[in-house]
Amino acid sequence: MRRAAYTGGLHAGGALNFIRTLLVVLFTALLGSLGIVLCLLMPGGSALMPVARFWSWLMLKTYRVRSQAVFDRGFTSARPYVYVANHQSQFDVPALVVAMPAEFRMVAKRELLYIPIFGWALWLAGFIFIDRADREKAIRSLERAPRTLRRGISIVVFAEGTRSPDGRLLPFKKGGFVMALKAGVPIVPVSIRGGRDVLPKGSLRVKPGTIEVVFGAPIQTSTYTLDTKEALIAAVRDRIAAGLGPSPATPDGAI
Repeated sequence: MRRAAYTGGLHAGGALNFIRTLLVVLFTALLGSLGIVLCLLMPGGSALMPVARFWSWLMLKTYRVRSQAVFDRGFTSARPYVYVANHQSQFDVPALVVAMPAEFRMVAKRELLYIPIFGWALWLAGFIFIDRADREKAIRSLERAPRTLRRGISIVVFAEGTRSPDGRLLPFKKGGFVMALKAGVPIVPVSIRGGRDVLPKGSLRVKPGTIEVVFGAPIQTSTYTLDTKEALIAAVRDRIAAGLGPSPATPDGAI
């Protein structure tokens, strides 16, 4: 009897996950199509941002995941930044999109561009796609970023380049730091924690939970150069690591 009840629970859980997946596919197709139309009618990408936030909110709600934003007292969203974040889970992205305090574009892997509707909408909005297998192409793609920053729009970079399998910080890629130095904008360290408990890398089982997005105080890049970028990378990495520890402040918002 116990075995039968357990198996039934698995079937019920599997059916629920299947329904959730269908819902995600459906609203991704609908909202992605809306985003494409808006980007064609209003070029520049700003029209997609409310749609992207709504998509992220729906994604989190569907899987019973909460996004909670925490801001350092030294943080202000009054100017563009390069936001540098860690990466543990597929749910880091929607949690970060919901928590972001200002308009932004994201640096993403090129593979996302080939997802019908979804990838096309991001491309029209000005998201920056990089080919991680081709360093020269990746560098050329990142050269678009300073133009975006000069328009007053921030850039989000996942510095590790991929999700950490065990939660520990992986080596940081240099592209986002070179971008900030060339554009002369500060870097905001972003510590995303809780995503691995919701969905770790390699798993298909999503657990309800809360993902905290901790925005640290901006780090000025004016005291660094391309020759001293390793020191800048170390400073940002230390801040992100510190933000992954005990909660540094009272959450400013939860969704």
